[in-house]
Amino acid sequence: MAIDPRGADLKRLLAEDPGGPVVMLNLLRFAEGGLESYEKYARLLREKFLARYGAEIIYAGTGSTVLVAEDGQSWDAVVIVRYPDRAAFSRMVADPEYQEVTRFRTVALTEAVLQATVPWS
Repeated sequence: MAIDPRGADLKRLLAEDPGGPVVMLNLLRFAEGGLESYEKYARLLREKFLARYGAEIIYAGTGSTVLVAEDGQSWDAVVIVRYPDRAAFSRMVADPEYQEVTRFRTVALTEAVLQATVPWS
């Protein structure tokens, strides 16, 4: 579940850039015992990378009561992160130091969605 900094998905993210900030939606499902590993990743993200790339966590919370969803669509956590632009996100995921800490995220999760959003006008 790591992002390949040279992969097609990241190239598409940059190619489809409408300009301006990007808000990334993270939907997370933890492996058994994975919360502790994810918390370590999140701490390192906050301490070392967000400010470096001009990003900020807009919201982070635990999934609660599911009101409308198909089977298997409930999530353990939601994290919303704002980056100044898609290029900043791309630079962060390509950062060798960031690549080192993604192992904590990878082992923490059984499933995840990471989706860029575009604001409505």
